[in-house]
Amino acid sequence: MNDHANIAGSHPAPVQHHPASMRLLTWNIHSGIGPDRRYDLERIIALIRHHDPDIVALQEIDSRGHPHDALPLNLLKKVLGSHAAEARTIIAPDGHYGHALISRWPLEDVNLHDISVSRQEPRGIIEAAVRTPAGRMNIVATHLGLRLIEQRSQIRTLAAIADRLIGNRRDKQNLVMLGDFNDWNGQVRRLLQRWLPVRTVHKTFPARRPIFKLDRIFCRAPGLLLRSWTDPGGSLASDHLPVVGDVALPAPRIADSMERIEAPELADEPPSGEVLPRPAEPDGPDSGGS
Repeated sequence: MNDHANIAGSHPAPVQHHPASMRLLTWNIHSGIGPDRRYDLERIIALIRHHDPDIVALQEIDSRGHPHDALPLNLLKKVLGSHAAEARTIIAPDGHYGHALISRWPLEDVNLHDISVSRQEPRGIIEAAVRTPAGRMNIVATHLGLRLIEQRSQIRTLAAIADRLIGNRRDKQNLVMLGDFNDWNGQVRRLLQRWLPVRTVHKTFPARRPIFKLDRIFCRAPGLLLRSWTDPGGSLASDHLPVVGDVALPAPRIADSMERIEAPELADEPPSGEVLPRPAEPDGPDSGGS
């Protein structure tokens, strides 16, 4: 899949402060088509901007049939972040389809992993290191298959990536995975528990009356996931709800001393449509969040 990598934003974003946390959002946008069957990317953009995320993982971005000057990913990057990595899982004469990771900060060491299973819809993983003001944060974004038979091999790949990143002592606690995991029966959650014990628990599908926890943010270290929520307004724009989470940016010296600890699931749901304020920022550059 590396042949289809599309990495934007080669210049560092300006950094004026050392934040205590970063805000992530993951959302399956259903090709920008809402329950009214209309394509309307503006309502997708409006909801995402409302939550002001630093990093966004979007699934089901579809450029097929759109004019060159109105490609969805280009429009999304203009308003959400100039640094992006794209996994094109379907390529057609009139465009392509897949998922993307968009960041306000530079992306480094971007790798695309093809996790497609024969005779099933092509799938991929985006692996990247985000150069935040507080240091590197490893981000893995994905959209897993629908069937258990394909998920088993896909989860093995996710686990191998996590194992490799955790084995790097410099970054071993700074690991987040997010996306649409299609975790209908909890298999993904159970198999990733060893590497990523902290996770969101929000029901996201179907958007109008959600009963399944398909979309998640997973974290490596206890204390990294400060709070998380969904936005019911997403039901007007897609068949999934978005998941938003504030993740602490730990100082490297603290992260390196952490041990593997089992942690409970975290749910911190604000009232409908409300945006939680950012955690307070530290007074100086040496007091990152833990």
